[in-house]
Amino acid sequence: MTDESQSGQTNRSSDPQFRQALNESARLLSANRPGEAVRILETLLKDHPHNPDIAINLGGALILQRKWNRAVTVLESAVKQHPDNVMLWSNLGAAYLGRLETAGPKQQERAISAYERAVQLDPNAPNVHYHLGLIHKERGSLERAYAHFQRASEVNPADRDARYWIDRLGEMLAEQVRQRNQDPEDEEGNAA
Repeated sequence: MTDESQSGQTNRSSDPQFRQALNESARLLSANRPGEAVRILETLLKDHPHNPDIAINLGGALILQRKWNRAVTVLESAVKQHPDNVMLWSNLGAAYLGRLETAGPKQQERAISAYERAVQLDPNAPNVHYHLGLIHKERGSLERAYAHFQRASEVNPADRDARYWIDRLGEMLAEQVRQRNQDPEDEEGNAA
């Protein structure tokens, strides 16, 4: 029994009109038309407030529009109802983060927590390790970033962006090791 039928509402998620509207919203999102998708999804959410698919799509559409706070509101409500839904946690991580370049430490921490919850639920969740890698890279945690990009590449071997960061961070980490190994010699040479 679904949440909707338990609350006295009929379960209309198998209703062809409901499915058609949800599929249309997904098509609009794929066509990069999130504003149109939001209009459909907000109507659906009013009629089906406990449906996680609606929240996932609506949260994603709001994220695409950079309406982070509205996305957080929708997604936080949904994860309370569906705490084991990986996609809700993944989208919530993106909503918490907003734009990586302008995200402060608090936003980053909230995003990391949401993404880590998604990984706990599904270690192979698509794109989650990649996003964790980006956040840790931005924070200067190069080893952690490298590990997440490695995992992203394992989850999706075709992820060229993850491969790029693995190569780039590998070079940066190797340079750090070379510098550490050279520093003691330089200090000895300066002391003589």
